[in-house]
Amino acid sequence: MGKVETGHEAPQELQTVRDFLRWAVSAFNAAGVAYGHGTDNAWDEARWLVLGALHLPFDSPDWVLEARLGVAERAHLGALLARRIGERMPTAYLLGEAWFAGLRFRVDPSVLIPRSPLAELIATRCEPWIDAQVEPRRILDLCCGSGCIGIAAALAWPGAEVVLGDISPAALALARENVALHGVAERVRVVESDLFAALAGEVFDLILTNPPYVDAADMDALPAEFRHEPRLGLAAGADGLDIARRILAEAADHLEPEGLLVLEVGNSADALERAFPRLPFLWPDFEHGGHGIALIHAREIREHRRAP
Repeated sequence: MGKVETGHEAPQELQTVRDFLRWAVSAFNAAGVAYGHGTDNAWDEARWLVLGALHLPFDSPDWVLEARLGVAERAHLGALLARRIGERMPTAYLLGEAWFAGLRFRVDPSVLIPRSPLAELIATRCEPWIDAQVEPRRILDLCCGSGCIGIAAALAWPGAEVVLGDISPAALALARENVALHGVAERVRVVESDLFAALAGEVFDLILTNPPYVDAADMDALPAEFRHEPRLGLAAGADGLDIARRILAEAADHLEPEGLLVLEVGNSADALERAFPRLPFLWPDFEHGGHGIALIHAREIREHRRAP
């Protein structure tokens, strides 16, 4: 078994899946690990790590919990638990995968771990802000990271062409893997671009973007788990709006007349309202949690730009 840097060690007598789950929950609580990358409590985190490491579904039946593990499996779990607690390494990176909109995506420390409430908007196909009878023809996932948002959108709107754009070559390499994983390469194009720089002349019906939006104060207060994620995907200046301002300045030029921009800003939502008091942002409520996603139509951005 791997030793945990906090002084804990997974005991040799742990034999079953249930043993490891119980021990992991206690160890997580004792060590004060932080959550937020797909779970919000010790039990779900332990279940995700232990079952995921054993290639078992999260919702495995209870009889699985009594299964005895082999020597190699116990050693593997001990090593992963040691890293989760000692290094504060997020479970998604330890397993190399995360779930978004009910879909599995490959992840590594070159990209943020998928957790956006945009999944719920995609599941509802952005109704009522997009007419259910009018499917978007072209969709842009800007600051795409792993590509999870754009790929989920491609599957939600099977007739749409989707572009995934990001400035990070490493993120785009992983996004290409996920495009292949979900079999959407014929409709999903991956583009290296600093926001809209490489998209000159391209226009979309829907732009979905989860850009960096963490302000300086929140960056300083991030738990250790979040510091394993790329700073490029998180930090956005003093008020968290450095990237959002650039997107709003250019988005209308890349939207059809009735196009929709869906912009995630998380805890910087109040700052966005203060910075753009005349823009009529809509802020959806989410049944499954989450906040800070602003919706605005192209015509409203254009009217704001024309105003004196």
